[in-house]
Amino acid sequence: MADLTIDHLTKRQGNTLLLPEINLQITSGQCVVIQCNNELGHLLIQLLLGDIPASSGHVLMEGESLPQTFKKQAHKIGVSLLNDGLYERLTVKDWLTFYKKLYPASIPIDEVLHKIGLVDKQNSRISSLTFSEQKRLNLGRSIIHNPALLIWEEPEQNVDIESHILIRALLTQLLNEGKAILITTAYLADAVSITNEVYRLNEHEFKKLDVVDESETDLPTDVTAPSGEHPSQTALLPPAAIEMRPVRVEKIPAKVDDKIILFDPTEINFIESSEGISLLHVKGATFPCVFTLNDLEIKLKPFGFFRCHRSYIVNLQKVREVISWTRNSYSLILEDDKKSSIPLSKGKYDELKGTLGI
Repeated sequence: MADLTIDHLTKRQGNTLLLPEINLQITSGQCVVIQCNNELGHLLIQLLLGDIPASSGHVLMEGESLPQTFKKQAHKIGVSLLNDGLYERLTVKDWLTFYKKLYPASIPIDEVLHKIGLVDKQNSRISSLTFSEQKRLNLGRSIIHNPALLIWEEPEQNVDIESHILIRALLTQLLNEGKAILITTAYLADAVSITNEVYRLNEHEFKKLDVVDESETDLPTDVTAPSGEHPSQTALLPPAAIEMRPVRVEKIPAKVDDKIILFDPTEINFIESSEGISLLHVKGATFPCVFTLNDLEIKLKPFGFFRCHRSYIVNLQKVREVISWTRNSYSLILEDDKKSSIPLSKGKYDELKGTLGI
């Protein structure tokens, strides 16, 4: 039996669908990451914990309703939220001791401090800790009672490199101990680097992404990681470093660290060529692709993509407006969050009108 089962869970407000239907199972020793905006992620966690009622569906832990289990058997679940408060006047050790007595818990405080890298700060007031140290302390509080299920909201958002390393090491330890872990994050790059069990959640759908380890594919290995959705930036390799290989036409591959993501064509807003690298723009993020713009034009044309400029291919399903600035200057405005503006070459204007039948 799965440790956590989410069955046909939805949330509506009047006639508006706030959260699409979610079906998910997480078992012991498994980590699942849901990539979504902060608002949706927090809404989902509120539904899981019973803070707000669901419109339909059930959430079960070991066969029992999770909201009831959380209230009656809180020792089985550990939660760390993005905006959790801290008692800043207490020392690190006193704060953890307070929660240890609250549950009660049997794990030694020193063991938790070691896991979150705060042994040398145990007698420091919480108010003196950095943002990243406070984030790690909150994660430590969520594991103090040795729960079977962990629910973490944005555990790595804006943390420093040291904390990033410590949190990843903690995740590995917890999974080796057989914990079931559910994480929400806005950053796709973080999600796929944590696990291959990645789901994308938006107002319209809940969908599992095709994520595989690079060693399991025969795709090129020398395209660098993306920069679009995560604060860190990584330079792209020169075009000569990319080797072309065949790929299934219904999936377009992109690279994140040592993982390959296979995108459905319908997920792609547009593609641009920068310094010889084809960059996929997907829901506000940018991912380097292993194929040239010419190859992608051929592969994506049956899916309604149009070569609007020598450096751009656009998904016509995403185009909201065609703007004429001058007699020789045109732009396509997309219906994404950024209202992206894509150049339309003068020579492509008539071709586009023919394609659209106008």
